[in-house]
Amino acid sequence: MNLFPAIDIIDGCAVRLVKGDYAQKTVYSTQPVDVAKAFAEAGATYLHLVDLEGAKDGGTPNLEVIREIVNESGLMVEVGGGIRSEETVEKYLEAGVFRVILGTAAVNNPEFLIKMVEKHGEKIAVGVDIKDGKVAVKGWTELSEESCFDFCEKLEKIGVKTIICTDISKDGLLAGTNLALYKEMSEKFSVDIVASGGVTTLEDIGQLQNMGLYGAILGKALYTGNIDLRQAINLTKGERL
Repeated sequence: MNLFPAIDIIDGCAVRLVKGDYAQKTVYSTQPVDVAKAFAEAGATYLHLVDLEGAKDGGTPNLEVIREIVNESGLMVEVGGGIRSEETVEKYLEAGVFRVILGTAAVNNPEFLIKMVEKHGEKIAVGVDIKDGKVAVKGWTELSEESCFDFCEKLEKIGVKTIICTDISKDGLLAGTNLALYKEMSEKFSVDIVASGGVTTLEDIGQLQNMGLYGAILGKALYTGNIDLRQAINLTKGERL
């Protein structure tokens, strides 16, 4: 299983929110490039980046910081947050990210999603953010009428290869992840599924790996020290801790 340490960016800083609440923000570093380099030194291959300002308002306010992270960390960077136009997709791909994550646009504008998947293939992933069984949009500030499983079925038919699934109720609480949800998703769908939200312990990682999931995103637990990234990576490689 692939691990994706995460950096969420606001005003060029690495931050974490609780349940996606912008009012519950902790700034962990004013130098996200240094955070990314530290992840690389710990053995990471991938990095999950979210522009939280972009997620709420659209646009690419942190594009230069993200470009710098791509250039200096050596990590394979995927980016999400407010990507709602072809121009924004192109900007990120030109900046060197290997995968762009569509969220709100995938729910509200399926024609756009289809066009991007046809044009860019596996470089397009979709973030499915779930609250009360429904898909949330606009930086988790609004709830759509789309059920998560119906939506994922549509994504699979469109040809989306990677789904990043977040249970918002678990995000940022350090209280464990929604193992039942990811088990059900892994059984229903043949796409690559990345678990996100509440991955708190090495045991969580081991259980997700045993389901055969493609990946897991590590957020707050890395910043608080609940999970040591090097140990986590070793665990996914089958090495003894």
